[in-house]
Amino acid sequence: MAAEEFRLLIVDDLHPILMDRLRLFPQVVIDYQPKIAAEDIADAMRNAHGLVIRTKTPITSSMLAASPKLRWVARAGAGLDNIDEAAAAALDIALFNAPEGNRDAVGEHVIGMLLSLFNKLNTAHTEVSQGIWQREANRGIELKGKTVGLIGYGNNGHATAQKLSGFGVKVLAYDKYLSGYGDVYATEAGMERLFESCDILSLHLPLTTESRAMVDANFIGRFEKPVFLINAARGELVRLKDLKAALDSGQVLGACLDVLENEKLSQFTPEEKSLLTDLAHSGKVLFSPHVAGWTVESYRKISEVLAGKIEAWFGAAL
Repeated sequence: MAAEEFRLLIVDDLHPILMDRLRLFPQVVIDYQPKIAAEDIADAMRNAHGLVIRTKTPITSSMLAASPKLRWVARAGAGLDNIDEAAAAALDIALFNAPEGNRDAVGEHVIGMLLSLFNKLNTAHTEVSQGIWQREANRGIELKGKTVGLIGYGNNGHATAQKLSGFGVKVLAYDKYLSGYGDVYATEAGMERLFESCDILSLHLPLTTESRAMVDANFIGRFEKPVFLINAARGELVRLKDLKAALDSGQVLGACLDVLENEKLSQFTPEEKSLLTDLAHSGKVLFSPHVAGWTVESYRKISEVLAGKIEAWFGAAL
């Protein structure tokens, strides 16, 4: 393979460090098309040996099947849910992602949102900006002494637990796919213990057929006391209609949502618009636009992590 040309197609904006490192392989020819139209990606893939994408580029089984030269797909982000993993495996196409690159960003964002919600900073800022000075109405609550449950203890879950360690909280972590993962930052626990003990629940798991709509009315109803919910993972994990009902009933005290079931706000149905408006006006929900893992630093680190994994693949393949 050393003498053969390796065509690398990049269809999203990435930090130039990725291209700089991969250009050191003389056989690599980089086709950088960050502004390519979605409908043109399949055709561009047909002659590619490697493909790099980000979050919003879906790679379907038909696209993979029509790309006979493709050896791997790399996604600049934590998950692989926008790639048909089963089809890739069947076609012996390797998949790379970079959860190590944005784990610190996610952990910091989760804590930032939680502290802002607990201390009503958004409401307080708006009121003071409008000349309203209400101290009692903006009285906050403290994080210290609370029990935080994490579902998923991979890169993002562990980074969040690590950053919570200075706040005097108890952290319980549940991960169905790991064992013996308890450490100085979190105690390994089953879901039943999380249902019994949590004051705050934070989601750190990928989107799969099993996890899709996992947080529904039945799930929320199993908590023995009202909880705060944080979702900086994937929006499809949480049924927003059920979350609103739980906020209305008091079963959920507040929510921090960096992600939504549908993030194409311009294409919302009237029902989706109404639901988002109700949540926004409830005073119990804090939103951000899927940026928990997207900082100035993570933009570079994600590309560095991907570059390292691709370099390792070349090292083994050559």
